[in-house]
Amino acid sequence: MSKLPPPAFLAKMESLLGADYAAFAQSYQEASQRGLRVNTLKIVPADFISKVPFALTPVGAYEPAGFRLEEDCQPGRHPFHAAGLYYLQEPSAMVAAALLQPEPGDLVLDLAAAPGGKATHLVTLMQDQGLLVANDVHRGRAKILAENLERWGARHVMVTNNQPEQLARTFGSIFDKVLVDAPCSGEGMFRKQGGFAWGEEMVVACSRRQSAVLETAVSLVRPGGMLAYATCTFSPEEDEQVVARFLAAHPQFSLCQPPAYVGFQSGEPAWADGNPDLSRAVRLWPHHFQGEGHFIALFQHQGEPSIAALPRSHKKPHMFPTRAQRQLWQDFEREHLNVSWEDERLQVVNGRYLILLPAIQLPTQGLHLLRLGLNLGELRQNHFKPAHALALTLIPDEIKQSANFSPTSPEIQHYLAGHPLTSSHKKAASWLLITVAGHPLGWGKQSPRHIKNHYPKALRQHQ
Repeated sequence: MSKLPPPAFLAKMESLLGADYAAFAQSYQEASQRGLRVNTLKIVPADFISKVPFALTPVGAYEPAGFRLEEDCQPGRHPFHAAGLYYLQEPSAMVAAALLQPEPGDLVLDLAAAPGGKATHLVTLMQDQGLLVANDVHRGRAKILAENLERWGARHVMVTNNQPEQLARTFGSIFDKVLVDAPCSGEGMFRKQGGFAWGEEMVVACSRRQSAVLETAVSLVRPGGMLAYATCTFSPEEDEQVVARFLAAHPQFSLCQPPAYVGFQSGEPAWADGNPDLSRAVRLWPHHFQGEGHFIALFQHQGEPSIAALPRSHKKPHMFPTRAQRQLWQDFEREHLNVSWEDERLQVVNGRYLILLPAIQLPTQGLHLLRLGLNLGELRQNHFKPAHALALTLIPDEIKQSANFSPTSPEIQHYLAGHPLTSSHKKAASWLLITVAGHPLGWGKQSPRHIKNHYPKALRQHQ
């Protein structure tokens, strides 16, 4: 059952929408839309559909890997979710990254990325090639962002917890694509969450903050690059009026004409300064589009396209693995993996954690880093302990030993709950990958008669 927005909000929408208001108001008598987006880094949609028990309907041509959930189910509890095969995301939230359309090899920034829905979408469209910098100013939310990107199996990412101004000072105008999923009054969440503390003062405050974030984002986009601005709200003060101010202040940017997908409505120039270009923005209304609601504006920097010279990354000598540390990793590789990575991209963090740097390396001075590249594992005194992140980025062919189970098997339920698994093997201790229908979930360690559970305690699902 949907929830009703505040009366003051409905009155505002009635004055804006006129004859269209009745259909808008009626949408709040309908259930909120639920959806998921398949992780095509790990599985193709057709294969995914054949394996899951959910009733799914495609969201539309704008996102071929996006689906609506057509029944009351709990997809967050399915083992495939723990394996990172999909992200729970309502359909309109899938549009911004789809319109920005990053390509493999791009340098991309998601400026307000938590909890990670759009960040995982961006890195998927990039085919995990290039570099995604995913930032959030709130440390707790940034940690959730890092966890979601880890579950997604992304390797070429940097997760930061900084104010946008610090990112601009560190990086400069280097990004091919920048997404500003701006903090907003959240009017598109009313049908799901009800009338929380909404008011015009909040709308005005959000509008000011959104303009300030866009002002910083300007200095991060390279000439010829793209900038996407998105909100999950309907008020013109946070949508067309923010875009109008931005265009007036930055004539080097122009609004792009989006594809005409089903349910997309144009921005309203009359709700701002009358600039006809505002009609190129996209409005997703719940009575026209099967989603909760979004606003997206896509800008292009009209400067001469160029490939920006990247700022240099300075690695300190103590960050390189010692000969002994490198040997621990090579021993693990040789015994357990069918794949190896470039030695020059290996780095040691805090004297004990081995990471694989992204192919594109940027400076990190002055940044609060939560993740850089792929965490391979921990260098202990006489052995290497693989990280959960490494498990989630592997495919079965890359690992020498694995134990595979059905999604409905009791073994998978026991594993996700943190219990050891029984085994008929009598081998000495050896790492193996626990997989569900061939997709990695985490590590186990073979011991005589059982497999010791190494699924992270913080992620365990208690029945």
